[in-house]
Amino acid sequence: MATESLQRSYRAPCPGCGAPVEFRSAQSTHAVCGYCQSTVVRSGDTLARTGKMSELFEDFSPLQLMASGKWEGKSFTLIGRLQYKYAQGTWSEWIAGFDDGSTGSLSEDNGAFVFSTALATSSAIPAAHNFVVGKTTAINGKSFAIAANNTASLLSAQGELPKLPALGAPFEVVELRGDQGDVISIDYNVMPAAVSSGRAVLLEDLQLKGLKDEQAKAESGQQFACPNCAASLQVSLASTKSLTCSSCNSIIDVSQGVAGQLIHALQTEPVAPLITLGSMGQLQGVMWQLVGFQHRMGFEVDDPDEHFGWTEYLLYNKKRGFTFLVDSTEGWSLATPTTGAPTLSPNGSTATYLSNKYSQKYSYEAETTYVAGEFYWRVERGQKSNNTDFEKGAVLLSREETPNEVTWSMGSKLSSDTVAQVFKLKDSDLGGKDAQKSGDTRPLSSAAGLSFGTIVILTLVLLLFLFLISRCSSCDPKVENCSSSRSGSYGGFSSGGGHK
Repeated sequence: MATESLQRSYRAPCPGCGAPVEFRSAQSTHAVCGYCQSTVVRSGDTLARTGKMSELFEDFSPLQLMASGKWEGKSFTLIGRLQYKYAQGTWSEWIAGFDDGSTGSLSEDNGAFVFSTALATSSAIPAAHNFVVGKTTAINGKSFAIAANNTASLLSAQGELPKLPALGAPFEVVELRGDQGDVISIDYNVMPAAVSSGRAVLLEDLQLKGLKDEQAKAESGQQFACPNCAASLQVSLASTKSLTCSSCNSIIDVSQGVAGQLIHALQTEPVAPLITLGSMGQLQGVMWQLVGFQHRMGFEVDDPDEHFGWTEYLLYNKKRGFTFLVDSTEGWSLATPTTGAPTLSPNGSTATYLSNKYSQKYSYEAETTYVAGEFYWRVERGQKSNNTDFEKGAVLLSREETPNEVTWSMGSKLSSDTVAQVFKLKDSDLGGKDAQKSGDTRPLSSAAGLSFGTIVILTLVLLLFLFLISRCSSCDPKVENCSSSRSGSYGGFSSGGGHK
């Protein structure tokens, strides 16, 4: 969008180098000079240099300054960018300047995007420690689930900014989610706390123009040597926070970029995915690429010896973000992290989301036992969460809770035939196990054509088998999907982190 289309624009020389620094929004108070990285503050028509901003680390995002689009019929331009760090990695918040001088923000949310604008509240916002993850609160008379309470700090910034936290100084960020798909962010880097409200968006729906040319990326910036075995590795996705080495199976944290010190963790006893990493397939009208794989174990809360396993395939589409293909003893399903959060009944037996009520089916503890590929969160072997699964017909909801965050995912069941056709699998690839193909599960009455004697023998054998597996389990939970006295979960739909 051209500068003259804005209602106002102010340009002055940078106090550090003399290059022009432009302010397009009436709400902007700070800017970072694109030439010398000086941080400047505006006071009327005067600019003052307050320091120097750290260099941005390259995250290969398709977004860039001066890209333009539309939000709810209003034109905007991306005029600034803030890079933040928190315990689970990093995120970028892009400042969108509207024609009328107001601003909004476009930020990451579970591998997708949320567009937010400022929200005026009818009462004062309490201190961050009053928001307990997993509880509920009310904003402007509406109930919200407290989804996250994290400490963050500013890593770097560029462009024109309506806010600029002190570089490296920690502050709290609280996230609330509603049952209509809305999300509220409370930012304590200013006092009183800044509150914004947003909802999930697809980049294609924003009609964005001026995105970064994918072919213009410097491939050398994506390549690095494995810190464990020195094998050559490459980051393929803009939002990757962790990836594994295909040579030594190490998990490598790249949330701070590939130029700094790389933290890695070794993995033994690799688990082979049924679907090869890099495979392409079309599900629900969208072409997906399989970029990540993890094996997870579930444990009964009241009996840790009772365990079961499942696998999750992380799928990626440039315009749709990420989704999960889950293979559990309940069958195959496709699930995507939600922006909002369902409302739980007082006893937790039901969850209501987008005006639909779901009934609880399973509650268990989950642990990640093996990972491969790239992930948009800092995945680690041994990560644990408390999970609850809900269902309504073929639609599934899953809740994951960690000490600092609660995430939800929503999905639907798939037949094994669909998965096999999409990813060109054979019955032998699926292991021939009905449980693994249980999008097609059928009742025992289908054996009606068998003789009475045969049915009696089969029944005795089945009873003996059930007795044996109720006493012990011989499978290795690190290597295969294990189950004991229960049929298993929907897989948990690990979302790997919340808003930002």
